[in-house]
Amino acid sequence: MEMGMAVLALIIGFGMLAKGADWFVEGASGIAERFKIPQAVIGLTIVAMGTSAPEAAVSITAAIKGNADITIGNIVGSNILNILIILGISSIIVPLAVAGNTVMCDIPFMIAVTVLLLIQGMGGTIGFGDGLILTLVFSGYLLYLFYTWKKSKTVGMVTVKSRKLWQSLAGTVTGLIMIILGSHLAVNGASCLARTFGMSERFIGLTIVALGTSLPELFTSVSAAMKRNAEIAIGNIVGSNIFNILFVVGISALITPVPFSPEFYTDTVIAAAAGILLLLCCLRKRELRRRDGILMLTGYALYFISVCL
Repeated sequence: MEMGMAVLALIIGFGMLAKGADWFVEGASGIAERFKIPQAVIGLTIVAMGTSAPEAAVSITAAIKGNADITIGNIVGSNILNILIILGISSIIVPLAVAGNTVMCDIPFMIAVTVLLLIQGMGGTIGFGDGLILTLVFSGYLLYLFYTWKKSKTVGMVTVKSRKLWQSLAGTVTGLIMIILGSHLAVNGASCLARTFGMSERFIGLTIVALGTSLPELFTSVSAAMKRNAEIAIGNIVGSNIFNILFVVGISALITPVPFSPEFYTDTVIAAAAGILLLLCCLRKRELRRRDGILMLTGYALYFISVCL
């Protein structure tokens, strides 16, 4: 890809991400309103799974092709970035209110499954049995979300323009397609520019590729935050991290053993620590504020520096 084409791909990619995220959030909010589903549940399910599509596609395809060694790095790296960068940026733009159930149940559960991943990986490989456990836990979590929906149908509703169901579904699907295609274009264009300017493959992997697979979460969460659908912004990240570990790693391990090298121990501990930081920031005020966002971005900067040293 020539430099001119790389720049064009980058511009088009970011444009598709911005507009796609806008449509996706509006569509998901419309579905939530139509079926009286709390926006936190929508954020933890439809939005989270949709924006995790790039991570899922990369990891599961790699497992099918016998390159499962990239799975853990992709997932753990994305989960760290999701919390520290994406929620950091979103909370700097606008304060993010956090549902009590998200603070007391979903975030602790995200931390717990991260610790579970670390324990499973200590043997050097996440095997079929481990994958089965992860997928079963994921199924149980979906049942819990369904129970939450049934129990609190009138809580945390989204206020959006009245629209027909097919319009909301079309917006959600079209937005998701644009997010995934835009992410692909942006990553390819940025990677080409980085190589043109002599950046190392390792640097590209730690920055452009890691951020690239998390671009859907970034644009969706920021868009949701700006539309005052804060619970979608928070639920998107928490749900994506849970989905990444339980479903993506679980399915990958069912296909083929997933290598877990010792260098990932520290990264997985950092991912759990990021979750604990998120929990501590939310506990007191049930809200992520600008100072919390600055703290998260500072934490990621320190982590990035440590990785590069």
